Amino acid sequence: MSDNHPAKHYSKVDGSTIVVCNLCSRKCRIGESKRGFCKSRVNVGGELFTTNYGHAVAINMDPIEKKPLYHFLPGRNILSLGTNYCNLACKFCQNSEISQHNTGFRKVTPDYIAALAVQSENCCGLAFTYNEPTIWFEFVLDSSRIALHHGLKNVLVTNGDIAEKPLEELAPFISAMNIDLKAYSDAFYREQCGGGSLMAVLKTISRAYSLGIHVEVTNLVIPALNDSERMISDLVDFIAGVSTDIPLHFSRYHPAYLLEAPPTPIKTLNSAFEIASKKLKFVYLGNVADVAKNSTWCPTCKSLLVERHYFSSRSVGLAVRDGAATCRKCGEVIYGIFS
Repeated sequence: MSDNHPAKHYSKVDGSTIVVCNLCSRKCRIGESKRGFCKSRVNVGGELFTTNYGHAVAINMDPIEKKPLYHFLPGRNILSLGTNYCNLACKFCQNSEISQHNTGFRKVTPDYIAALAVQSENCCGLAFTYNEPTIWFEFVLDSSRIALHHGLKNVLVTNGDIAEKPLEELAPFISAMNIDLKAYSDAFYREQCGGGSLMAVLKTISRAYSLGIHVEVTNLVIPALNDSERMISDLVDFIAGVSTDIPLHFSRYHPAYLLEAPPTPIKTLNSAFEIASKKLKFVYLGNVADVAKNSTWCPTCKSLLVERHYFSSRSVGLAVRDGAATCRKCGEVIYGIFS
């Protein structure tokens, strides 16, 4: 029995059975019985179907800080799930065993996932993560609707290469996004990510923020590839142009998949941190044991607000009311959702 499920966001080419997938910037032209780049959408008789609906290859309860989301319900857990494949092919992918290969999966339904989250202690909702959520759009959409109905939050951990129409269809059900901005360079996307579009990612960051979704951005800093002062400065300038409130996470690279460059020097991360801190209110270093640069400080009076040790957090100086937070000492409004 086929697992094919009707796909959304595609168009037909007149006079042929070719279809064009409109989910991301690739806009794959898919012939009869062929699949798109992400391998998860197939043309059957001139109609597009998704082949991974409900195919979960990983289901785990994670701290929300692991996404990483530092300004969204700190201290809570979130049910995290992903499927196979991706719409990018990053040489440095840290989840390549599922993003670039077809591994064993568990068949689940949106109702089951929502029920599992509801029944789990300290769980705030669902996170679609581990691989690119866009490629199982239909399952993410259905699951998010049901989760929201049960009072749960929905989170996307995404590379941001999603077209505007699917993003806007999904947006009413999404509370937060961590968007991975690989580098402020089209060449980097072509050469290191197997394609994709810098402009599409930038548009997603801007559009998600304007739609009222809580946005945080991650940049994996890779030696000699995206760690130049100019590239870091351009990335920071873009984010500051959207909002200086958006938290930026610089994450330390370690060798993975096809890339064997040495780990990012701490000096390089500290330099990126200093550049970003001149223009953004909230900058963090990931994959490093630095409590000060993982904790949240008031941008006005510099008081400690949230102390973090890896994925464990402790509220120290926040005053929280109706989900919003201020600094207890000076009253500065802190971007995020805190209850």
